[in-house]
Order: sequence, then C-alpha cells, then structure tokens
Amino acid sequence: MSNGPIHIWFCSPDPAFADVIARTLGPGYEVQPSHEFAVESGTELELWWDVVLLDLRQVASEAEEHAGLGLLDELCQFDPPPPVIAMLADEDHSLTRRVMEAGAFDTINALPIVVELRLIIRRAHKFRQAEKELHRLHSMESASWRLHELLGISEDMQQVFALARRIAPCDISVLITGETGTGKELLARAIHRSSSRAAGPFVAFSCANLPETLVEDELFGHEKGAFTGAMMMRRGRFEAADQGTLFLDEIGDLPLGLQSKLLRVAQERSFERLGSNTARAVNIRLLCATHQKLGEMVAQGKFREDLYYRLNVVQLHLPPLRERREEIPFLAHHFLGRFAQQFGKKVKRFSRLALHVLEEHNWPGNVRELENVVQRAVVMAEGTTIEVWHLPLGMRRGFERLQSVHSYEEEVRDFKRRLILRTLRECSWRKAEAARTLGVARGYLHRLINQLQIHPTEAETGPGLVDNPLDLPHNSRIM
Repeated sequence: MSNGPIHIWFCSPDPAFADVIARTLGPGYEVQPSHEFAVESGTELELWWDVVLLDLRQVASEAEEHAGLGLLDELCQFDPPPPVIAMLADEDHSLTRRVMEAGAFDTINALPIVVELRLIIRRAHKFRQAEKELHRLHSMESASWRLHELLGISEDMQQVFALARRIAPCDISVLITGETGTGKELLARAIHRSSSRAAGPFVAFSCANLPETLVEDELFGHEKGAFTGAMMMRRGRFEAADQGTLFLDEIGDLPLGLQSKLLRVAQERSFERLGSNTARAVNIRLLCATHQKLGEMVAQGKFREDLYYRLNVVQLHLPPLRERREEIPFLAHHFLGRFAQQFGKKVKRFSRLALHVLEEHNWPGNVRELENVVQRAVVMAEGTTIEVWHLPLGMRRGFERLQSVHSYEEEVRDFKRRLILRTLRECSWRKAEAARTLGVARGYLHRLINQLQIHPTEAETGPGLVDNPLDLPHNSRIM
C-alpha cells in the first residue's frame, strides 16, 4: 500500500464546487479537477489517479446525464478500472441504480459530509490498491503463482507448488489429499506434465461409488468371453496408461477386495486381465487422491496398511478455500476474465459488496464452487460490473439489507457500531484502551455502547457487522 496522498480526479461541471471539495478534504488528498464529462485524448491521468469523483448532482439535461454515464462507462473500460464515486442529487434512486449497474464503486446523495466523503474515498482507495495488486499478479511471470492450470498465491499453495515441482521429475508414487473441489486432479496433471512422462498418456479414473466388479473391469480390462456379455477383449486403465501416468481419484473408496490387486500392481508393475492367466507388464507412474483420512481408515481396518504406505511415498495436501481466503479475490478475478472472454461479455470487475459476499462465504465446494458461481455471475451480468444480485440467492442472504439505500443517519449509526465493535475486539474489550484508540472520552464511549446496543457476547461476524478492511480503515476515528 502507498503511504502518499490519495490522488483524486474530480469531474464536475461546477469549478467552484471542485475547489471547495479540494480544500475540504485537506492534507492527504490531492485533487485534479476537470469541468467536462470526458477523458482528454492521449491523457495519462489513468497513471496518476486512485479514485474518481463524478459529480452528477446538477445535470441540467438528459444530454448531460448521458455524457456523465458515458464517462463512467469509458472509465470502466480501463484495465484495471478506477473506482468511481458518483455524487447524486438527494433521493434520486433511479439514477443511483443506473450508475451502480454501470460500474460505479459507490454513490453519495446530496451534499456530502466531510467525514462520510473521506471514509468512502479511503475505502475506494483500498479497493483500488487491491485491484492493482491483483492486476500486477496476473501481468507478472506466472511461474510464481501457478502450476500449469492450478492457481494459488497463498503461502500454503506456494509450498505445495514448490514440493510438486521438486518431486515431479522423480518417478515415485504420490498421494494427494484435500476436500472435494480443491483441485486434486489439476495437481496430478501438473505433476505429470512436469515429469519425464509428459509425452505419455495421463489416464484418470475415479473409484467413488462404483461396484467392485465394474471397478475391476475398468482398471484391469477383460478377455473375450471372460463373463456373460464380454463379446470382445477390452483394455483397462492400467494398459491405457502404459508409459505414462495413472491417476486414481477417491482411492479411499476402493473396495477391500481390489486393494490387494492394486498393491501387487504397485509393487510388481504387472497384472492380469479378467479371464486371463497371462501377466502383463506396464510402465506407469501411480498418483492417487482422496478426500478421506486414510490413516484413520487403516486403523479402522477399512484400508490396507501395506497399500497405504506403498501409495503414500510423498503426500501433498491442498487446503480448503476457507483456509486461504486471501486467494478468493485473486481466483474470482481470474475466473471473471476467463469467462468474460469465453462468453463475449464486457464485465471487468466485482462491486465492493459482491466481492465482500464472496470473501465471507464458507465455500463448502471450494475452488470448483467459486468457479461455478463466477461463471453464473458473468452470464447474468449485463454491464461491466458483477453486482451482489448476480450471485446465488443463498450466498447473498443476510447481505440484502446492505443493498438498500439508507438514510445518512442510518449509515453513520451502522459505521459507528462496526467501528466501535471492531476496536473493542482488538482491545480485548478494555474500554479505556478502546476510547484512547478511537480518540474519544471514556464516558462518551460508554454512552455510545449503550445507545448502539453493543454487547461483549456479540458474534464475531454477522450482516452489517463483518470486519471488512474495505469498509473500516484502521485509522478511522469517531467525529
């Protein structure tokens, strides 16, 4: 994050009002005024600004309103687009809805109060810095944050990538663990592509919820006449993977009766087709994956101990998405760009609230669920921004209150309550320390706590109370 002033491009048809705003914001804010709803040809402003203020309070005609919305649309074409705060006439709900759908970061109704204006600008600036960092990551050499098709910027994922790169050239068995949807097959494919077997086949098979006879036939194949209906010889997955890699997903579901046969293949690299007594040698690398705890299954007698140690030469664990939440914006923007290009959409970003909903969701389906949610949102979006209403109903429930247009008094009360609650948590509910941190008298803090009905038993998170760094700057004070 930059410690310098926040650079603001203020587009307003009223030059005097732009000067007032510049003086009112004071130190820490540098304002560049513009008196026309247009970006000058060849301008380099996009390399300078952090936030755009768009004054639509006094548009005198439909032409001026159209020009203002046109400028907003033009700004949203930048990559990444700057956050635009639209200043609107009081209670103009129609225009509020249109500018938000067009991609505005936030709106201010009527003449802004300086505390409110500073808060929204700081919040937009943090959002801008986060988007620029995401853009930088996508623009830089991808080797550091991706392993073929698998993405990750967290420390845990970087460690997985480093270990995978180290073991990929070594022809050993690997056990990949992790919840459903974390990308276990993608990691297996990445190991194969980084190995000396990359020119050979990669054959994947899931052992989940299949009858033992079907799994046996799929893995080992059969001879003609081996059983009723076997009209011709069929090669199994082991033969298909010869000179390459065989990936067995959900190995924990493999029936006990087949585990001894798999152990033999893993040890001797040979097998017999069903209905045959002839051993067939194969040259394969075996990669397995499971969402279950195989160690516990061994203790319960549900999985062979000797097979477990044969498969678990090196173990790679993919953490669930809820344990690496810092990756949610990164992955969401990656999927947004991919699906926008695939479907020919002009959507470029998530609104502040939509991104907040994504960050707070628990993601039981992990990265696969996030990918599907973003795909749906891109299809539903009509403008340049994915809004909260483009997300599934079950995800946005509890955040719907934040979509409505509140009065200024409600917004200030909500802000004070979240700020005080977060500060009390950080100070372990020591009110004297919290009062010093907030810069208020202790007695005044006590009155606010009573007025806002804040209790020590309050849940850590909840609609309207989520401690979101985009909503509550750490240097905020009650004024």
